[in-house]
Amino acid sequence: MMTVTRFACRAVWLAIGLAWLPACASEMDTVPAPSSIRTNVEILASDAFEGRLTGTEGIRFAANHIVAELEALGAVPLPMTEDYRLPFQFTGTTTDGGTRVRIGGADGLEWSDDDTVRALSFSESGEVSGSVVFAGYGLVVPETDGFSYDSYATLDVTDKIVVALRYFPEDAEQELRSVFSRYSSLRFKAQAARQRGARGLLVVTGPRSPNAGAMVPMTADTAVADSGIAAASVSMTVADALFAYGDATLEEAQRALDSGNPHVSGFELPVNVTLDAQVVREQQTGHNVVAYLPPTIDTTVDRPYVLLGAHYDHLGRGEDGSSLAKSDEAGDIHNGADDNASGVAAVLSAGAALAAQERARGVVLAFWSGEELGLLGSADFVESAPVPIDQIAAYLNFDMVGRLRDNKLSVQALGSSSIWSDLVDDVNTTFNFELQKVTDPYLPTDVMSFNLAEVPSLALFTGSHEDYHRPTDDADTVNFADLDRIARYGAAIAARLVAEPQPPDFVRVERTGQEGGQMQIRLYTGTIPDYASEVDGLLLSGVMGGGPAEKSGLQEGDVIVELAGQSIANIYDYTYALDLLKVGEPTPVVFVRDGDRIETALIPEVRQ
Repeated sequence: MMTVTRFACRAVWLAIGLAWLPACASEMDTVPAPSSIRTNVEILASDAFEGRLTGTEGIRFAANHIVAELEALGAVPLPMTEDYRLPFQFTGTTTDGGTRVRIGGADGLEWSDDDTVRALSFSESGEVSGSVVFAGYGLVVPETDGFSYDSYATLDVTDKIVVALRYFPEDAEQELRSVFSRYSSLRFKAQAARQRGARGLLVVTGPRSPNAGAMVPMTADTAVADSGIAAASVSMTVADALFAYGDATLEEAQRALDSGNPHVSGFELPVNVTLDAQVVREQQTGHNVVAYLPPTIDTTVDRPYVLLGAHYDHLGRGEDGSSLAKSDEAGDIHNGADDNASGVAAVLSAGAALAAQERARGVVLAFWSGEELGLLGSADFVESAPVPIDQIAAYLNFDMVGRLRDNKLSVQALGSSSIWSDLVDDVNTTFNFELQKVTDPYLPTDVMSFNLAEVPSLALFTGSHEDYHRPTDDADTVNFADLDRIARYGAAIAARLVAEPQPPDFVRVERTGQEGGQMQIRLYTGTIPDYASEVDGLLLSGVMGGGPAEKSGLQEGDVIVELAGQSIANIYDYTYALDLLKVGEPTPVVFVRDGDRIETALIPEVRQ
């Protein structure tokens, strides 16, 4: 229960806004008790925090709130640090600073407007010139199951400007589309051109591709370093002017390449091009919030830290490009109640429980920023190691734990230690969740950072839903009673880890090679998989309103068992099959509903 002083301050704060909070906090004479899970979620997911986008005022106030909660439960900054807030650098925004392309000499054709030429977000800034080589799709696929593909096999691009098509061969056989898609990201294409000595790269969306002629959006690129090569997207107008110097039109050249035949090659275009790529990167500072509960027992244990974590950032108003807001929701605040105010509240609650217990190991409570931008905060923590990584016994992650349905709790990354499966079952005898066990530790959440650093890790998750990455992910959709149970379950697992003399062993899990390809970047189906299900197939926890899945008649509770002629037994089969789909072309889908096997056609749409 919180003190009267704390309650009064919170009530006024909610009424008049964030600017008042620091002053109120400074007037408190007593340290308040920790807040309830509900209160923490409602505060963090309120409009006042503006969606907690990394690097904004909203997330700074969220950090202040978390620090106040940590102080209330008695946690202190890490040893050798003076503050709970640990800074890291990232690229906050990336804009075009006036990129130009000129064909020919000083009096040649030149384009400099954003509709015809635009730097790619990872481009190196600077002016480069050279003769032009059309390198087809610019793909380099290493030997895979007897197949290899190298757009540069017969081309010399040293000191030249490469022109390459976006995406990958449109008419390739289904079994090759998955292979191609995994190597079709523009960063990978830029790397391939640079490694072969090219000075610059121009990318065009071909006339036979989805979004024909469209410019590549200059989305945020959170890497501090550029790709080491000048790179830009150009419109069909610029591409046609270049191909006027060749023997084939761009459409003819693309059609020849679209079969995926590795013996169809690019060619030189007898003209010089100057590319002046200008990228403006705004370096910003994010902050992880990290606190420590020191051991209370004077003993020596191997690897003396147990780490509990959750990311506290979200999408702001959806400006980072990963929003799934409907058209009438665009620009609205994405409050992220489940993703991931629920995880933050759970870690704070678990931390309060552990603070009241005897501890042979120290407990680190970590709240990551930049997760939505690419696991930035947790990756920086591993790299900078304010706690020696080889001294961490285990990491327990809470991400999207506020929507428990049918008592099914997904416990993920079990393969990272031989003890996990028995431990989570043993602890569960008190809580009686229906555990959905997932071995794979290569997850799109902060567990990834620690698994790669060989820290035994677990992740708790209650599944995706139709409000994921939308402004509708609000506090009133959270299942608070079960969120409290999950927090207590996580605390009980952590208590066992804190007390056991022997830390968990680490097991390296080999990646399956079916994590999903770049096809998903451009293809949208509108399905919301239930990652916690154990059914034979892919259970849908929902479909996006107005998306291809809803249009095809799919709905929550359906189990997809075939897609594009491929049998679907699990999420990996589904992810693999997605690489076989084509935008705008009907794809057969077989699903089971109420015991009936039903077939429909799904038409994938393009994702910009």
